[in-house]
Amino acid sequence: MLTPSSPADAVIAHLKTLAAENNLAGMARFGIETATALGIANPALKRVARLIKRDHDRALTLWESNIREARLLAALTAEPQKLTLETARQWAGDFSSWEIVDSVADLFVAARLEALLIPEFAADDREFVRRAGFSMIAVSAVHLKKEPDETIIAWLPLIEAYAGDERNFVKKAVNWALRQTGKRSARCHGPALSLAQALAVRQDRTARWIGKDAVRELTSSAVLKRLGFQPQSE
Repeated sequence: MLTPSSPADAVIAHLKTLAAENNLAGMARFGIETATALGIANPALKRVARLIKRDHDRALTLWESNIREARLLAALTAEPQKLTLETARQWAGDFSSWEIVDSVADLFVAARLEALLIPEFAADDREFVRRAGFSMIAVSAVHLKKEPDETIIAWLPLIEAYAGDERNFVKKAVNWALRQTGKRSARCHGPALSLAQALAVRQDRTARWIGKDAVRELTSSAVLKRLGFQPQSE
């Protein structure tokens, strides 16, 4: 039985007992990198994370295993206050799947590294590193509730600058960042919607898709009602 004191090798050995190769094909259909995957579903991984709890040194060792599930556990059980910029950049260099990126984005924001890493990662040409920058914007918009809205709004120029990146995992993250910014608050909604509307009429196909999709959500009755606006007439 795993406990908070279980070492990384015991955790990995346990993960291997949970391997489910029949899940790999389904994961691949969702764009998850399965070359190092054991096929364990995320609910089962979260149960393991609850058993072993946080241990930063163990999380670093789990990451080094290069096993998909071990890396997801590393993101779930690392200690945010101990995460360094050096480790964050090292992990980013290992990114090869949107799923890992988005899980680690939560950790990077919890570690309060977003102010430095968002602009740095957004400017990085590597697909999954750039995705990480925009995933962090989306995560910040949702979870940094005590941060001033202006902090989130200040990242809109990054969204505008990289809205033309047609790579699938980048454009979806840029779109996600724009939508989450607009849904954060009434204060954020206007600037995000204005940018979405501007992107929606761009000649660039990728920017146009990002903009139109964001406009659709940000003008929906559900979003407008939640933010305290009068929904538009149908």
